[in-house]
Amino acid sequence: MVEIGSTRLLVDCGFSMQEVERRLARQRLAPSDLDAVLVTHEHGDHLGSAPALSRRYGLRVYASTGTRLAARDAGFAHFEPIQPDLPVEVDDAQVIPYTVPHDAREPTQFVFSDGASRLVLMTDAGHITPHMVDIASGAQGLLLECNHCPDLLASGRYPPKLKRRIGDGYGHLPNHDATRLLQRADTTRLAHLIGMHLSSDNNRPELAEQALCAGVGASRDEIAIASQDTGFEWRCIP
Repeated sequence: MVEIGSTRLLVDCGFSMQEVERRLARQRLAPSDLDAVLVTHEHGDHLGSAPALSRRYGLRVYASTGTRLAARDAGFAHFEPIQPDLPVEVDDAQVIPYTVPHDAREPTQFVFSDGASRLVLMTDAGHITPHMVDIASGAQGLLLECNHCPDLLASGRYPPKLKRRIGDGYGHLPNHDATRLLQRADTTRLAHLIGMHLSSDNNRPELAEQALCAGVGASRDEIAIASQDTGFEWRCIP
């Protein structure tokens, strides 16, 4: 979840509605406290219960038209179409969708801003693009995918077809590509760096942390790794 001013935005909704309610309650919040839901793409671990949550609580859902067309359930209470690189004002928040290489209909990731600071969400990308490097440059906060270690993926229990899908350049970002992106981007203003979307089978938190540290050139206190179960603690972007 992202909070800008008095605006609360939930990004993706891959859990059941009951689990979403439970996780929000841990932060002393309810779905009725949300102002909108942003969906990156139609895969079940991202779209999930967003349509049902939207209907129950009357929430606006922002996603690409391609995501809506590919969704099994597109019965949103209020649907707001977005287009890559066109800023959208969602109450106090400015949101800029941007494209990433991923095997979905029209996937987007997001930049969040209050006009002074920028938080970049960058997950579900199969490889680095120059546009992604530009997007990450100058951000104060970066939520960056460190999905897998290629060696663990190759030797793991996944079937060959799934292994190819994850690692074929349109699946998920491996640790070493997270390092390369950080080395290419301007990270001089970066105050918070979070490793995201770690595979529980094909990665280890310590490997992801090493990749992020290598990307910024040193060990930094602002680096953290998001857990699938608990996420990460609130961060305040200066």
